[in-house]
Amino acid sequence: MTEGKNKLDDNVAVLLKRAVANQLEMGIGDFIINRENIVRKKGEAASRSLTMKKSIESKIYASLESHQKDICGCLKCPLGGTRTKFVYGAGNSRAKVMFIGEAPGREEDLKGEPFVGRAGQLLDKILEAIKFSRNEQVYIANILKCRPPNNRDPQPDEMKTCMPYLLEQIRLVNPKIICALGRIAAQALLDTTTPLGKLRQRWHQFAGIPFIVTYHPAALLRFQSYKKDCWEDMKMLKAKYDELMQE
Repeated sequence: MTEGKNKLDDNVAVLLKRAVANQLEMGIGDFIINRENIVRKKGEAASRSLTMKKSIESKIYASLESHQKDICGCLKCPLGGTRTKFVYGAGNSRAKVMFIGEAPGREEDLKGEPFVGRAGQLLDKILEAIKFSRNEQVYIANILKCRPPNNRDPQPDEMKTCMPYLLEQIRLVNPKIICALGRIAAQALLDTTTPLGKLRQRWHQFAGIPFIVTYHPAALLRFQSYKKDCWEDMKMLKAKYDELMQE
């Protein structure tokens, strides 16, 4: 089997093996593969996977609005006592692409909206370059909903506490693609310590959702040389988006 378009998705391969085993047990010599059933079962498996990832303490909500209203007063970790505003998320609640960062910064903490500072302005320009808008094709969120003091890195216990909130956002938005912005978000969501450089330029899976990694816009402001690599990631994302929209 060649690499790329003709390669079977791992989840599909598992389903095919199960189907063949079941038909052998039934004594059926001619194997019948129903593509629609495989696609449906793959979707069901992804949904179960995302549900299993959610904390058992998490409620299931009907909308992002009801979810935000219920959790915006969260004080489960010390960051709740130092924040100015709770930063939930922004964009189209039915977006096809979801961008996820690590935590709010100073401007986000003041305004209560993700990616509104210099890094956010750069993100908007990147989205415009691939003909996306945060109000149309995109929904944006962070793992943490409160700013860490002095913009330090999120602590593992903070991310563990906040992760169920993000997982519920992902379930409600139900994106076709997830893009992690930066090393911390990528490693936390993929549960890995692999360096960002090795996570880029390849497709991962998160609960059955195609998942891609690129640099955080703040890193692009500090290291201009990363912009070329980020653009390659965005072209890869846009190609996948166009492909999925044609299905």
